[in-house]
Amino acid sequence: EVDIMGTTTFSGPIKARTIKETTGTTVGSDVKNVGFTKMVQSASGVMTGNSTTYTIGTIPANSQIVDVKLDITEVSDATNASTVSVGTSANAVAFTVAANAQVAARTTMNIAAIANAVDIGGTDVQVIATTTNGDEDATTGTFTATVEYVQNNNLS
Repeated sequence: EVDIMGTTTFSGPIKARTIKETTGTTVGSDVKNVGFTKMVQSASGVMTGNSTTYTIGTIPANSQIVDVKLDITEVSDATNASTVSVGTSANAVAFTVAANAQVAARTTMNIAAIANAVDIGGTDVQVIATTTNGDEDATTGTFTATVEYVQNNNLS
């Protein structure tokens, strides 16, 4: 017997809680407590060849990227140093530095990425992972990249 869980898709940002507007000063009864729901997009890739680009997700315009995580889940056996980074087509290291893929590790967003993440701007942004310096003879190496964001939390 196979248990299949369904999914629901919404077209706009999701907000949760009960008080939409502040009308007074009493927390729990008349002070706004509605907040956005954090969204996540994630993808995996392999490092068993030359440089490759993987699409992690497309983040909607005006979103705030909260965090980007890169997990090296199986180390690469490439002869040359193999790396993975997470960024955009314009900047392959916009969110994480090029992490050594020959060591199991978790890399999070680097400090320089904060300016790229606070508000992605008025157009959708495609987040990609880029592997580099892999050898054709490499037979191992996998990663998972995850981007967490708040949809339409326009901060500018």
